[in-house]
Amino acid sequence: MKLPVVGLTRREALTRSMGGLGSVVLSWMMHQESLQASEPRSVYDLLPRAPHFKATAKSVIFLFMPGGPSQMDLLDPKPILNKYDGQDSPIKVVSRSFDAKPKLLGSTFKFRKHGQSGLEVSELLPGLASVIDEVAVIRSGVTERVDHDTATCHFLTGRNTTGFPTIGAWAAYGLGSENQNLPAYIALQEGGLRKFYPGFLPSIYGGTLMEPEGIPLPDLQRPEGWSVADERSLIDMVNGLNQFGREQHPELSELDTRIANYELAARMQVEAMKAIDVSNESEATKKMYGLDERISKSAGERCLLARRLVERGVRFIQLQLGAWDHHSNLNAGLKKCCNETDKPIAGLIQDLKQRGLLDSTLIVWGGEFGRLPTAQLKDGRDHDPHGFTVWMAGGGIRGGQAYGATDEFGYAAVENPVSHSDMHATILHLMGIDVRKLTYDYDGRVETLIGVNPARVVKELII
Repeated sequence: MKLPVVGLTRREALTRSMGGLGSVVLSWMMHQESLQASEPRSVYDLLPRAPHFKATAKSVIFLFMPGGPSQMDLLDPKPILNKYDGQDSPIKVVSRSFDAKPKLLGSTFKFRKHGQSGLEVSELLPGLASVIDEVAVIRSGVTERVDHDTATCHFLTGRNTTGFPTIGAWAAYGLGSENQNLPAYIALQEGGLRKFYPGFLPSIYGGTLMEPEGIPLPDLQRPEGWSVADERSLIDMVNGLNQFGREQHPELSELDTRIANYELAARMQVEAMKAIDVSNESEATKKMYGLDERISKSAGERCLLARRLVERGVRFIQLQLGAWDHHSNLNAGLKKCCNETDKPIAGLIQDLKQRGLLDSTLIVWGGEFGRLPTAQLKDGRDHDPHGFTVWMAGGGIRGGQAYGATDEFGYAAVENPVSHSDMHATILHLMGIDVRKLTYDYDGRVETLIGVNPARVVKELII
C-alpha cells in the first residue's frame, strides 16, 4: 500500500494507517534484508560490519572510575613519599590548591608482590591482586586537562570539549552488533547523557542506559493496559509514516535512524529482560561478584550484567563505578571505593576467563586523571593529569606487566607516556579497527575519534 501524495492530511494518514501501514513496514524490512546481501550496509543500522583487520577483542567492557583514582595508593607504589611525608616537595608540583608550598603525603597502605609476574598491588585491592597476571598496568597515563568535565570528555570522547561521540559510539558505528535485539552500546551507570553520547553520529550508535534491577529500560515499558498487539500496531503506524516521509523527502536520512530505533526498541523489551534475569546464575557466581555483600552489591550487579551482555553479542558496555575525587579524607574514601568495586571487578575477570570469554573481551579500567603526591586539606590529594594509572586485561592484552613509569614521587610520567588518544587507538586496534580509517563526514569535515590529536597503538601491551 502506498499513501497518495495529494489530498491526505496527517489525521487521515493516522486513521488509514491502523489498517495497512504494517504492510509498508514489512515490505521496507524485506527490502532492507535484500540489500544486506548485495549492497553496503546503511549507516543507520546495527548490522555486523567487517573490521579493518583481524580482531582479538569482540567486545569491550569499559570501567570508568570518575574522579581520578590515586595511583600511588593503588598500583604505582612510591616508598619515597613515606620517607619524606609532611616535608616540602623537592620537585616542582603544579597544583590547583591555594597552598603555595604543599607538603608531600605518604601512603598508609601496604604493597605486596602478587602472581607469577610479581606486580605490586595495594592491600586495598586483594581481588585485583588475585588476577593480576591477567592485567597490564599502565603507570604512565597523561592528559591535557586538570578539571573533571574536560578531562572526562577527553577520556571518553577523545576531545576536550562536549559534543563529540564517545569511544563506545564509534565502536558501535564501526562494527555494529552481533545481536540485533540489543543495542551495540550499553551504559550501566549513573551520569549524564554526554558520558555515552553519540555526538554527530546517528543516534542509533549512542549508548543505551540500562539498569540491572527492576525495569532495565524504563522508557520502553509498555503503557498499562496495552497488549503486545496494541503496541505493534502503533509501531507499525509510526514507522509507516516515517517511511512515507522518507520517500517524499530523501534528504531527511535521519528518518532511517528513527525507524530502526522503533524496531530495535520493540525487540529489546523481550531481550533486555532476559539479559537482566540472573535467576539461573549459581550462588557461587553471585558471590564471586560480591552480590552477597551490601557494599559491593551494586557494582557486582553491573559487572555480572556486563558479562551477560557480552555473552549476547553486545559490542561495548560502559560502567561507571565509585566516586574517586578525594580532595580530603583520602584513606576512608579510597577504602570505600575499593570495597565497592574490587571484588566485582576481580569476579568479572575470573568469570570471563572460566567461560572462555576473556580472550575475546577487552576490559579497560581507569579515571580521567590521577592524584598528586602532595597533600590537599591535610589528608587529601588534588588532581594530577601529568602521570596516572590505568589498566587493561583480556582481548589480546599481554597480562602480568607494568608499562611506563612515573618519577620517584609519582607526579609525572617519565617513561613511555600514554595519552587518552593512545589508549583509544589501542582499544580500537584490538577490535580490528584502524582509528584513522574509521571516519564520518560531518559538516564538511572528515571526523575520527582522535581528531587531530597524535595517537599510537601501544603494541607493547599486545600479545
